[in-house]
Amino acid sequence: MHDRSLSRRRLLASGVAAGLAASAGCLGSGTGPLGEDAGTELTLSLTRLDGSLRDRYVYEYEDPDDNWDTQALRAALHDEQYTTQLRKPFFARPADPAYVVHGGTYYQLGSVVVDEVAETYPVLRLFEADDPAANPVDGGDDGDLPESDHRAVHIAHMAARARGTEGGYPSGLVQRGGYAYRSEAARDASDLLAEDGPDSVTYRGTTYDVEVTHEQFHEPRYRPTAEPVADGPDRMEAVLRATLVGARVRENDLSSDARRIVTDADADRYRETHPFSDAYEKLLRAIDERPYIDGNIQKDAGVEDGNELFRYGDTYYRYYLRLDDGSE
Repeated sequence: MHDRSLSRRRLLASGVAAGLAASAGCLGSGTGPLGEDAGTELTLSLTRLDGSLRDRYVYEYEDPDDNWDTQALRAALHDEQYTTQLRKPFFARPADPAYVVHGGTYYQLGSVVVDEVAETYPVLRLFEADDPAANPVDGGDDGDLPESDHRAVHIAHMAARARGTEGGYPSGLVQRGGYAYRSEAARDASDLLAEDGPDSVTYRGTTYDVEVTHEQFHEPRYRPTAEPVADGPDRMEAVLRATLVGARVRENDLSSDARRIVTDADADRYRETHPFSDAYEKLLRAIDERPYIDGNIQKDAGVEDGNELFRYGDTYYRYYLRLDDGSE
């Protein structure tokens, strides 16, 4: 079984526990190189990836990722005609590729857009009621609406809450200021879409007027692809290193203090206040995170890293760097 809980798409949702700090030029429990004068703080979190990259990123043809379209997988490997609409068959992208091994050959899975399809879907929008109805329907999880409507109300509520304020909402869920019922099963089960459906719902203490429109969407149609990339496990490991791993660091390249930072960040997390100790700077240079020490730390270092893995000796690590300027 594969554990990809630490893949790019899920990393930002994971939490890290409290850790250690460093005092001026040494490893200790103080507030950092600036003592009590807390400035910009940089936290390093490390997660060890046990085993090979193949164990984590390559699936067996007979045991694919649960999120994959298995019909698309079969079609791609056997040169059969098959397309998916809207949804990429393997959720693969350059930063998070998908691989499978079949018959001793390793394949990188992907897709190409081969057509455009126009579809009409109902869109649910919610507006805070000026004159709430006497008996609005409970739109919460404990209400009487079908499960698909619960999801629709929750997402449409996000858009309604953000409308006219400085707040935001998850653009991947909210569409056109509400929720689009793309699933035929969800449409068939919906009470909100029925001709005699409710005019208002309550959700988290607010009563909303219900608006349903039918709108046209243009969606891509994908053809799954499978590109052979390796004919053996060692070559596949090399492909994965070249694709996913950034810096390669030998233990002897680091001072004993820098090695202790790796140990502390692996066990929990490690943080220092700018300006950083020599040991911390040495490690940041080794993993090629120079913007944190050579540039404007607030402006240059906040960009997304091109690689989030590095190799330390024979061990792979995923790392995460977070800046905190100490402001409330």
